[in-house]
Amino acid sequence: MNYLVTGGAGYIGSHTVKALIERGDDVTILDNFSTGHRWATQGQRIIEVDLRDLHLLRSALSGETFDGVFHFAAKSLVAESNQRPLFYYQNNVAGTANLLEVAIENNWMHFVFSSSAAVYGTPETALIAEDHSTLPINVYGKTKLAMEGMMQDVCAAQEFSAISLRYFNAAGAALDCSLGESHEPETHLIPNALKAASGSGQPLTIFGYDYPTPDGTCIRDYIHVEDLANAHLKAMDYVRNHQGFEVFNLGNGQGFSVKDVFSACERAAGKSIPHVLGDRRKGDPTSLVSDATKARKILAWEPLHTKLEGIVESAWAWETK
Repeated sequence: MNYLVTGGAGYIGSHTVKALIERGDDVTILDNFSTGHRWATQGQRIIEVDLRDLHLLRSALSGETFDGVFHFAAKSLVAESNQRPLFYYQNNVAGTANLLEVAIENNWMHFVFSSSAAVYGTPETALIAEDHSTLPINVYGKTKLAMEGMMQDVCAAQEFSAISLRYFNAAGAALDCSLGESHEPETHLIPNALKAASGSGQPLTIFGYDYPTPDGTCIRDYIHVEDLANAHLKAMDYVRNHQGFEVFNLGNGQGFSVKDVFSACERAAGKSIPHVLGDRRKGDPTSLVSDATKARKILAWEPLHTKLEGIVESAWAWETK
């Protein structure tokens, strides 16, 4: 098959490109490289264009034929989204509208979308399933939910099929160390802890130590990036044979506190990690843990890297490389 991967130079997009290549599929990466990396494109064909410019997007993709589209391209910093809401709506929502318009014009009618557990907002249950209420508490989550709603409406209006994958905390790196997490600025816990351990970053800040949890730090569900990539392939295989719109959670179904993760990072690095305690960040829920039963049953997807230690060790191998 021949696929278009928007945001294919980014963290999760590049790992999905790797999985597609290993399966024998052809890949074209579309990216504006505002946050992605050219070294992460793995020698694949690149179309450099910004989704916000419909005229240039239509021109750049003219005459192309794809069997489906994987859509990762979006801004994803929670704090920045609250500070620059219009920028996030323009980039994420308007950019996706342009992509959908061009895809439909060219009859690329199969779509897999990179969404987020941020659409749920403050959890009402210990485990979050797809039927949980969607009341996002930050602008980033609101844009993801708006993008989902747009795709659902498109699927209802015509013969278009889309899957939205709401994943929880992506983590880790390719087991062969060819790819890993590299953001600027880096906001994720595991890479920041490991950068502090290696000396390439500042002391880690633990944001919030008075949450109503057993150790006072917030709880998250960490899923290995290669498991996420595999889920995207299974989602595309499914959407190519099923019309309409579907939503799936992707997570391990296990909750680990910030202190749990911090301790795992110290064990992987074999040393104490310098750190300081900071205030809670606006828009951070106390706990986010997935119920991914639907993906396991319908997509026949099963995460292989479920141990926190293994996820962190792959990230440490990437950091030291």
